[in-house]
Amino acid sequence: MSHILAIDQGTTSSRAIIFSSDLKPMASAQKEFTQHYPAAGWVEHDLEEIWAGVLDVSQQAIAKAHLQPRDIAAIGITNQRETTVVWDRATGEAIHKAIVWQDRRTAETCQTLKAAGHEPLIAARTGLLLDPYFSATKIGFILDAVPGARARAERGELAFGTIDSFLLWRLTGGTTHATDATNASRTMLCNIHTGQWDDELLALFNIPKSMMPNIRDSSADFGTTLPEIFGAAIPLRGVAGDQQAATIGQACFEPGMMKSTYGTGCFALLNTGDKAIISSNRLLTTIAYQLDGKRTYALEGSIFIAGAAVQWLRDGLKIITQASDTGPLANEADPAQSVYLVPAFVGLGAPHWDAEARGALFGLTRNTGPREFAKAALESVCYQTLDLMEAMRADWASVTPSRTILRVDGGMTASDWTMQCLADLIDADVDRPVITETTAVGAAYLAGLAIGLYPQPKDFMKSWRLEKRFSPQMQAAERTIKIAGWRDAVGRTLSHHK
Repeated sequence: MSHILAIDQGTTSSRAIIFSSDLKPMASAQKEFTQHYPAAGWVEHDLEEIWAGVLDVSQQAIAKAHLQPRDIAAIGITNQRETTVVWDRATGEAIHKAIVWQDRRTAETCQTLKAAGHEPLIAARTGLLLDPYFSATKIGFILDAVPGARARAERGELAFGTIDSFLLWRLTGGTTHATDATNASRTMLCNIHTGQWDDELLALFNIPKSMMPNIRDSSADFGTTLPEIFGAAIPLRGVAGDQQAATIGQACFEPGMMKSTYGTGCFALLNTGDKAIISSNRLLTTIAYQLDGKRTYALEGSIFIAGAAVQWLRDGLKIITQASDTGPLANEADPAQSVYLVPAFVGLGAPHWDAEARGALFGLTRNTGPREFAKAALESVCYQTLDLMEAMRADWASVTPSRTILRVDGGMTASDWTMQCLADLIDADVDRPVITETTAVGAAYLAGLAIGLYPQPKDFMKSWRLEKRFSPQMQAAERTIKIAGWRDAVGRTLSHHK
């Protein structure tokens, strides 16, 4: 029993990876699921489809690794954060589709609360901004949208959770209603300084405390799976939100270490140690991980659209057939053209936080074509990362550009072209690890740490392996011109709807 199953339940797909006793991936399976868009800016997921997919990929991964369920020592779960589920405690069935983190339907509610002056309290307690991105207003929406739900919640019949909590509930047959500190810190209902649900915030958002899951360490006892699910009762021992799991998988255990994950969106986290640095540049303060009851904090910048810009090229414009086409295409772009894509398809995230902004292309000429679009899409991700890094440096003086090394992971990092562009624009080294599926590594590590299979963080840091380092090659003058063009494009995008 020296293998760990990591379940990575993401925004567009669910994956399962089996890790060996030395934390090497042995086998994996992945399955995409349906995105539901019931209205403009609304995004939902069908929980039964997610549940079936998670079971399917888990069983596939175990079989591919030529293992039996009894060979799995523990399970670690990592998940898309903020996505909100409310389910019936008696049946375990969701009363409404999951409302996804990208969903903007509660923007008006957030504006009303902001106008009433509640944002300073929320920011002070949770480290978050008052935004539809987080779970609190989504819970309220479900309770108001489903007939009788609010009364049932008051009676204690309904449970809330992020996806990790829902999976724990299902896997344990309803015996575990829990989450970890990282996921809790993304709900806008958790006081990140005490690590507990905040009664004042629950009252403000009108959410009964009886709905809330128990908050635990990221590496802890989360119960055991029902034997009939996998054919053996397997301990559940690690849980972390995807971005925090990636931070752990990248071994960013020391203050000043930074990672950026490029998936559907892009998320950069900077470990700030035991200090919760409250941002003056509209970044988020979040719990990076909680081990042995001790919280470690991070500054986080979120970009809503990263890989999703490449999906748009593929599915919307149909100018590529697969994501890997973008790098070679961008490489052939006309260097004389300065085309900028501001991918505000669902608003702009940090450090702008403009929910109303919409995507825009600048600098088009008659000669602009698929190559320039591809280049602009990839560059947009790099420019947005630069915006985050500059905001982090402004918030926390301990981060000096000269010694910042960015550890990167996620699908987009496979593109050498994009990673070189990133190093050039942020003017810092970009380190790509041997294992880029760091989200799953983090989940597996937390589960293995809890059962004594994997080493303590200090020793785990020594095992991190570099695959390739990208160092800046761009001339300072060219960088300055390109960044000025980006700032201009963002400025025009932000102002156009006001």
